[in-house]
Amino acid sequence: MKKFFKILFFILLGIGVIWTFAYLFKKSRPQEVEYEIVEARIDTIQKSTVVTGQIDPRDEVAMKPQVSGIISEILKEPGQYVQQGEVIAVVKVIPDVSNLSAAESQVRVAKMNLDNVEKTYQRQENLKAKGLISTEEFEKSQLEYQQAKENYNNAKDQLNIIKEGISKSTAGYSNTMIKATISGMILDIPVKVGNSVINSNTFNDGTTIATIANMQDMIFKGKLDETEVGKIHEGMPITLTIGAMNDRHFDAELEYIAPKGTQESGAVFFEMKAKAILPDDVFVRAGYSANAEIILDRAVGAVVVPESCITYEDGETYVYRCTKEDPQEFERQSVKTGLSDGVNIVVTEGLAAGDKIRGNEVTKN
Repeated sequence: MKKFFKILFFILLGIGVIWTFAYLFKKSRPQEVEYEIVEARIDTIQKSTVVTGQIDPRDEVAMKPQVSGIISEILKEPGQYVQQGEVIAVVKVIPDVSNLSAAESQVRVAKMNLDNVEKTYQRQENLKAKGLISTEEFEKSQLEYQQAKENYNNAKDQLNIIKEGISKSTAGYSNTMIKATISGMILDIPVKVGNSVINSNTFNDGTTIATIANMQDMIFKGKLDETEVGKIHEGMPITLTIGAMNDRHFDAELEYIAPKGTQESGAVFFEMKAKAILPDDVFVRAGYSANAEIILDRAVGAVVVPESCITYEDGETYVYRCTKEDPQEFERQSVKTGLSDGVNIVVTEGLAAGDKIRGNEVTKN
């Protein structure tokens, strides 16, 4: 039994030695490297940049009150379309006590003056009828009476303006009614009935009653990096992608590039604006986020190969043209390259459509 195990041991040892020598011999032999074969093709390559921004109305106007007071009535709601001149809200004036007292005093003084002048006028009128005074004296008295009457009416108007913000003679021009200055859609009404509002003046912008914009004229606003701003110009076509609209694409036209940049986080950005060309059946809300794709360069109908097939060495650009596929044989071929999109590159000289070149090395398991 011991003899059997001894013989088995030497047999297994021999097999192990033979396998080891065979493995080492196989590893020492040079392995053939196999490459992918890539065919040059005719294609279109374009280089583009993407700018992040948002869609806004070109003209957005804030309605401000001309008098301070309290909102007594709101006649419109956000989302409604209004025409120029339509009333959006009404402001109730809260009079200042001192101004109100002064206006009431002026009315009383004007009334007393009117009563006095009226009596004088009536006497002069009776004397004129009897021929006791000249026409010139009568006309002078008549003028004084008319002036006193006008002063009284003006005093009452001033009192009404202070109390109610409106007078009978200027009812059609009341500044207590907040009217739309442009035609468009109401985007927002940030006040409610009962809110106090401040009028727009030299020292204060005033309280915004409503914001109106023309939603048929929308623009894209974004910021472009300084490394790419020199490659674009006004009038360039742009493709807009609005995420809130199921990634729909819309055309746009670049209208404006800021002449001065702003520094943000160590980089300089320039504001850009583009007119959005929207179909009539599409409603875009103000403030939608969007991406603008700007085509910086394009090569149409060019010979294209993967950029990974290009070898750069000592300022020379070349590829390895396939002369035989089985077994694989290649020869070095100098080429000139053009536009690249980061994946594919244009070959301007050295290759023709249909030429086969060496690609990436094939990994064997």
